[in-house]
Amino acid sequence: MDVLYTIFISIAILLFICVTPILVLIVRIYAGKSIRNPKYAPVEGTVFQQLLYFNRIYDYQTELAKKTPTFRLLAPEQSETYTTDSRNIEHILKTNFSKYSKGKRNQEVIMDLFGEGIFAVDGEKWKQQRKLASFEFSARVLRDYSCKVFRKGATKLVSKVFELSLANQVFDMQELLMRGSLESIFKVGFGVDLNCLDGSSGDDNEFIKAFDDSNALSYWRYVDPFWKLKRYFNIGSEFLLKKNIKFIQEFVDELIRTRRKQLEMKQDSMDKEDILSRFLVESKKDPEKMTNRYLRDIILNFMLAGKDSTANTLSWFFYVVCKNPLIQIKIVEEIIEVIDNNMKDNGSVDDFVASITEEVLENMHYLHATLTETLRLYPAVPVDGRCADADDVLPDGFHIKKGDGVYYMSYAMGRMPYVWGDDAEDFRPERWLKDGIFQPESPFKFIAFHAGPRLCLGKDFAYRQMKILAMALLHFFRFKLSDDTKEVTYRTMFTLHIKEGLQVRAVPRRGLVEA
Repeated sequence: MDVLYTIFISIAILLFICVTPILVLIVRIYAGKSIRNPKYAPVEGTVFQQLLYFNRIYDYQTELAKKTPTFRLLAPEQSETYTTDSRNIEHILKTNFSKYSKGKRNQEVIMDLFGEGIFAVDGEKWKQQRKLASFEFSARVLRDYSCKVFRKGATKLVSKVFELSLANQVFDMQELLMRGSLESIFKVGFGVDLNCLDGSSGDDNEFIKAFDDSNALSYWRYVDPFWKLKRYFNIGSEFLLKKNIKFIQEFVDELIRTRRKQLEMKQDSMDKEDILSRFLVESKKDPEKMTNRYLRDIILNFMLAGKDSTANTLSWFFYVVCKNPLIQIKIVEEIIEVIDNNMKDNGSVDDFVASITEEVLENMHYLHATLTETLRLYPAVPVDGRCADADDVLPDGFHIKKGDGVYYMSYAMGRMPYVWGDDAEDFRPERWLKDGIFQPESPFKFIAFHAGPRLCLGKDFAYRQMKILAMALLHFFRFKLSDDTKEVTYRTMFTLHIKEGLQVRAVPRRGLVEA
C-alpha cells in the first residue's frame, strides 16, 4: 500500500511539474488581453498556432486577412495585431512614426544576426546610420560604380546560362541569381571580387548557405516558444544558428580588416567607390563608435537587403514569366524597341549590356511594371511591423496597447480584393500602366519597399540591378520551367525565397558573340 501511495504521489508531483508551466503560459496568453472588447481587433488565435502553419504561414495569414483586414494573435506578454489596411500602415509608418519602434521582442529575435545594423535599431543609432547611408546612396559616384558592377555581373550571368543552355541542362535559376547578386553586393559593398558563379570558392559558397540558413533559423524564433532555452543550452536550431552566425561574422570581419589595411596603405590614391571604403573613411571621424564590429553590422544589413531583395524578386519574376510566355515576348519586344535596332541581333554580350544606359532603363516601362507586379504578389519581405511605445488607436478604430506589436502583411495585402480589386490574385503588369507609361501607387498600398521615414534607401538600386539582369537574360534566352506541373512555393524566413529553388531550361534566342 505504501508503495502504491508513493507511486501515486510521484505521478501527481510529476504531472504538477509538467502541467503547471503550461497552465501558467495559458493564463499569461489570455489574461488582460480584452478578448471580447470590440474596441480591439478580433482574436484569431495565438502566435503559437502559427507552428501548425509555419511552412505556409503567409498563405495562412492571407486566409485570415480575407475574413477581416485587421486581427490579433495573442502572445504571453502582448497582443500581435496584423493588418492589411493601408490607413493603418500609413499611421504606424508615417503619421505616428514616433510612437512605434522595432520593439524589444523583435530586437531579441533578430539582434544575433543583424547586430546593431539599420534593420534592428531605433532612435539615435538608426538616425545616424540612416543619415550616413542616405548621403552615400545619393552620391553619384556610388550609383555609377554600382551600375558598372551590375552590367559586369549581367555579362557573367549570360555567359554562365549560355554554357548551361548548350548542354541542354536543367539548372536552379534562383541559386544562380543568388550567387550573381552576392557577387554584385560584395563588389559594391566591400570592393571585393567573389567567384560564386563559377563555384570555384568553397568559402564563398559556404557563406551563401550560412547566410540563408541563419535567415531561416532566426525567423523560426517567432514561433518557437523554447528558443531562448535552446540558446541558453546551445542546442538544436540555436546551436546551428550560432555556428552559422560565427562563420558569417568571421568572414566579414576579415574583409573589413583587409579593407582597412588597404585604405591605410593607399590613403587618397585608393578608389573609394564601394560602400565599405566610404564608411571606413567616415569612421575616422568617430573611431570609438564606428568600430569594426559596428561596421560589420551595418554591412550585413545592407548585404541582406542587396542580395535577397533582388535575387528573390528576380527568381519569382522568372517563375511568372515562365508561366506566362506572352509576358516574356512583350518584354523582349520592349527591349528591341527601346534599345537601338543595331544592337538587337549583332554585337557581343558586353556591347549589348553596355547599351543599357540610364535612359534605356527609364524607358523600360513594361519591364518595370512586370517587376513591380512580381513584388506585389511576391514581396521580398512578406511581413514586417513595429511595436507600440504608447497606447494608440488605429485609423480603422481598433485600439493598441503599449507593448503590442502591429504587423503589416505585404504578401497577404497583394492578394486582397478590397485593396487591388477582384483580379488581385491575377498576375497582370498592365495594372501599373496608363497609355504605356508606368504609374506608381501609394507606398502604403504597395508596401514592398517599406514606407515613411524608413523607406528602403536601395529601392532605385534594386530596380536598376533587376532591370539590367532581366534585360540581358531575356534578350539572349527564352526560359521555361523544367516541370510545369510541380508546385512552386516559398521557404518561410525573413525574405521570400523559393523553396527548393527554381528549376528551368534556357533556350538561346540568338547566337552569342564573345567580347
